[in-house]
Amino acid sequence: MNEQLMKILIIGDGNVGKSSFVHRYVNGQFNKTYKMTVGVDFSVKLLHWSDNKKVRLQLWDVAGQERFISMTRIYYKGALGCVVMFDVTSSSSFLSCRQWKQDLDNKAMLSNGNTIPCVLLANKCDLSQRVVSADSIDRFSKANGFITWMEISVKENKNIGEAMRRLVEEILSVQSSLDQLHPALQDSGNSTLDSECNSKSARCC
Repeated sequence: MNEQLMKILIIGDGNVGKSSFVHRYVNGQFNKTYKMTVGVDFSVKLLHWSDNKKVRLQLWDVAGQERFISMTRIYYKGALGCVVMFDVTSSSSFLSCRQWKQDLDNKAMLSNGNTIPCVLLANKCDLSQRVVSADSIDRFSKANGFITWMEISVKENKNIGEAMRRLVEEILSVQSSLDQLHPALQDSGNSTLDSECNSKSARCC
């Protein structure tokens, strides 16, 4: 059985639902209240991707508060994919996605210099007071290099697994292409990540 480790970032403004997204995806549960993330939290989820392949996801939930943004270069190191999340009831959180994506593209790159695969998630689509239209999200996603975007509801468990499955599929495709170009680099990233994480859940400040 082949196992691949993937470091995936979860970024976006504070209070858009990043921590609840990770908790829902990893543990299948939804909590109404969460403490503010300080620095970064990370959790691990193991996927039985196929008959002969497992994928171990290391999910890094990065604090959305502006005072932590200067630390993101450290947190982004070694990431293979990213989720940028905003709240459809908050126009400011949507507008901030441009800054988050630009910061990501400047600090997290693949071995060939390309940007890492990234999906845009519009959370809280179950709420009636949305202020960001689907057309606006679609235009923004295409203009800023996201592989796709989805409306999600962490509360109602809508599109959570689907969004992560789409991201993992893209990462596997990209890594396969890179491995064909640079076979010697195939396992170099995984050995680094293994040394960073040997527990199911931890916190870095």
